[in-house]
Amino acid sequence: MKIKIAILLALFLSCTVTYSQTDDFTDTYKKRVLETTEVDFLTSYYTQDGDNASVTGGIGTEKLTDFTPTIVVSYPLNDDDVLTIDVGISAYTSASSSNLDPFDSSGASSGGDDDDDDDDDDRSFARASDVEGSPWVASSGASAGDVWGSVSASYSHSSDDRNSIWTAHTSFATEYDYSSIGIGGSFTKLFNEKNTEISISAQAYIDAWKPRYPTELDSYVEAGYNLTNGFFEDIDILNQDGNIIDNTGNSGPIWSPVDGFELIKDKGRNSYSVSLSFSQILSKNAQISLFVDFVQQEGWLANPMQRVYFGDRDNYYIGNAESIPNYTSSTNKDVFQLADDFERLPDTRFKTPFGMRFNYYINEFVTVRTYYRYYFDNWGINSHTASIEVPIKISKKFTLYPSYRYYTQTAADYFAPYEQNLSTQEYYTSDYDLSAFNASQYGFGVSYTDIFTKLKVWKFGLKSIDLRFNQYERNTGLNASIVSAGFKFIMQ
Repeated sequence: MKIKIAILLALFLSCTVTYSQTDDFTDTYKKRVLETTEVDFLTSYYTQDGDNASVTGGIGTEKLTDFTPTIVVSYPLNDDDVLTIDVGISAYTSASSSNLDPFDSSGASSGGDDDDDDDDDDRSFARASDVEGSPWVASSGASAGDVWGSVSASYSHSSDDRNSIWTAHTSFATEYDYSSIGIGGSFTKLFNEKNTEISISAQAYIDAWKPRYPTELDSYVEAGYNLTNGFFEDIDILNQDGNIIDNTGNSGPIWSPVDGFELIKDKGRNSYSVSLSFSQILSKNAQISLFVDFVQQEGWLANPMQRVYFGDRDNYYIGNAESIPNYTSSTNKDVFQLADDFERLPDTRFKTPFGMRFNYYINEFVTVRTYYRYYFDNWGINSHTASIEVPIKISKKFTLYPSYRYYTQTAADYFAPYEQNLSTQEYYTSDYDLSAFNASQYGFGVSYTDIFTKLKVWKFGLKSIDLRFNQYERNTGLNASIVSAGFKFIMQ
């Protein structure tokens, strides 16, 4: 599965209150929160690779690419109110996700319906000798790529003295197996001549799965738990020794998922969060911010696409028997192991991150921005994140942004690698995002700012360009690169 990629967008409000006085009266001038319409074009290209794909049970290719264009329009409704619309898509291709149906790569199956269970009743089957797959080879199935789309709107109101700001927002996002509706709001209060800021926000996401399952598990249900029907009717299933089993079960053991196997019933996933933050200007050179979040998740929190293999059950395969001894090696190109189950996790999760930011202005050329976060949840994960960024102003218009980020976490209570979970457990996963690991991210960026917006595109002046590159490396072998760009225009 792809590492969920996220682009964070923020609206910065600047406000000033000035007073002029005559002999007869005091006239108050109120500057607009946002002087004119602003448009941000954001885009990124992400690529990753690794050997621990969760769709194939913790082994296999993790190759993925993702292209994400986004447009953000901030429109001043009046002096005090701003409406912001954010529209984006994420078009990705995933070698690991394609192996939801690994047998598509050899033409073993085609077609399929579009109902909620991703049934395979319309498949046309090849002979057993033609059916093969591998966790190390991308298939050509429908899950090899998809487009995620989202739209959100926020409304922000500032008080006359600009010391109070409240915001409301809503969002909708969807992809082929998931949809999400979000609502939320925030309130910010400034004190001490705007040197102190306190903020509280809350949001809720009401999500729903449109489940897609590993082919063999979904087909097992569709075949009425009978290996002589449907997808399995003309398919040779191999045991660990590479011998073809009797699908009727009359002459020995046969493959079947974990006892009591069933598809998911509760297809909802709801998330609720409350965030608190405090910011203080310590001096003309230093600022500190503190934050804490409380997140409660409920519903189906596992991913039905992700296979699990148990160490206490026999192994069964489809494909070339000669490749079974090398199954976990990338040299395996033509045999695939049938899953024992898909990922099962508790239906609640409580998460708490808290941390701080400290920024220090050294001089007009160099600033230091630091960040630290500690995270824990009731699934057993504890993590630390620390980062530093040093903006270096090399001219009036150009600034460089070298950065470094370090992350480390413990494993979830329910994680185990390929074939190390047990069928007697209530919950289990082989998703390496829930494993113990540490990671480093190296970044570099450059920004161009023209406060006079001399470059024009139609009625818009180009205010800034921001270009970034980040390289991400985990000690589990996953590595990723992302190139991003942002262009801010102001209507004139």
